Amino acid sequence: MLKQQLNFKLSQKLSPQQIQLMKLIQLPTQAFEQRLSQEMEENPALEGGKEESDTYEDDYGDTYEDDYDDGNESIDADEINVDEYLSDDEIPSYKLSSNNYSADDEEKQMPYASGTSFNQHLLQQLNTYRLDEEEHEIALFLVGSVDESGYIRRELRDILDDLAFTQNVYTSEAKIEKVLKIVQGLDPAGVAARDLQECLLIQLRRKEATPPVALAIAILDDAFDHFTKKHYKKLLQKFDISEDQLRDAIHEIEGLNPKPGGTYSGNTRMVEHVVPDFSIKIVDGELDLTLNGRNAPELHVSRDYTNMLKGYKETKEKSKKQKDAILFIKQKLDSAKWFIEAIKQRQQTLFVTMNSIMQHQEEYFLTGDERKLKPMILKDIADKIDMDVSTVSRVANSKYVDTPYGTKLIKEFFSESMKNDQGEDVSTREIKKILEMTIADENKRKPHTDDKLAKILKEKGYPIARRTVAKYREQLDLPVARLRKEI
Repeated sequence: MLKQQLNFKLSQKLSPQQIQLMKLIQLPTQAFEQRLSQEMEENPALEGGKEESDTYEDDYGDTYEDDYDDGNESIDADEINVDEYLSDDEIPSYKLSSNNYSADDEEKQMPYASGTSFNQHLLQQLNTYRLDEEEHEIALFLVGSVDESGYIRRELRDILDDLAFTQNVYTSEAKIEKVLKIVQGLDPAGVAARDLQECLLIQLRRKEATPPVALAIAILDDAFDHFTKKHYKKLLQKFDISEDQLRDAIHEIEGLNPKPGGTYSGNTRMVEHVVPDFSIKIVDGELDLTLNGRNAPELHVSRDYTNMLKGYKETKEKSKKQKDAILFIKQKLDSAKWFIEAIKQRQQTLFVTMNSIMQHQEEYFLTGDERKLKPMILKDIADKIDMDVSTVSRVANSKYVDTPYGTKLIKEFFSESMKNDQGEDVSTREIKKILEMTIADENKRKPHTDDKLAKILKEKGYPIARRTVAKYREQLDLPVARLRKEI
């Protein structure tokens, strides 16, 4: 049985303009510049750079509140009020407003050096060896299997199958093992190892055979598990050696490179360079915040397009083609005006949000001491600037600020709070910093357990549980006491 009924409901939808603004806000400087270039390519009505003030200009400084045209509505060219797009003002109002942007408008690009890749470096060395056709094919395949760290993380059986299926080379595991030893003789030492143990042994066997080196080889060969777990007493008993001998052997191992591919000097892998979105300086004891000038481009509506509108207005008889052209121009002008306004709102949102964060963490920015960081969550800043939490999140997650103490990701300044023994709210970042300093100052022969660390922090006025200490220690990427032990 079919029924018909009416339901009333309220729903809130974001306009296309709001969605575009949110996307612009979350973009860091470099991505914003790419988005700006894309928009200027797609919209011929939008132009960059300064426009001469003595020529005709469109006044788009005021907030543009015209309805967004998504192309689905049917608009008659006769319904367009051309005067709305024309103005007699010589200077747009946005050019009269002051700003607070840093003087770094010039484009700064980081040059990249050209050179030989890691795999090419290995292949060049391989050409100096005398190998038969089959061995050469196997060697090429093995070099191609070396990852960025310098390892071959595959079983010989898998390599054997791949050689047969992809290279039409039918061989044996013994032959592959033989060629692998040749490849492992290439530089840097340790390359083409299948695991960390083999990588370290390859490097040690290339060194001069001194007693510490010989002992280090024996330890890695026969007691690798004891070594990785720092069971020093078992190593002393197994090899019947003194602590000094063990210390010298460990010193040899610590000098090896666990990732031989990562330090290749000719590696030309592209490195991502961080461009700070803000800059904080201390001027006469006061904090001074500036927004990167690359976030404040000079844009204006194309003079050619506005001249077309003027020409259309003055034409008495309007053809079908002219009306179609005016509809196109209207759409592009709407888009250009709103994009300029969105950029202005982006600039204001970024500056207001970062200024509020700076004021909240003033003690830290004046001293650089992470223990001075106050508890701060997204809602704290959102309430101060009367914006949504999601807006603050978009600013914090992807933006960097240049401070006197280095370039920092803004979200690092946010942390939850805990109560100290005096009932005051302290930042979890402060507790982590004190925990890190406590571990750094401990006696490495007898490192503190998590229970001991919890007691020490309690004595310093931070009553936190052992499991919380363990959680913070793991977040700081610090191992357990046994693995921090040194002989």
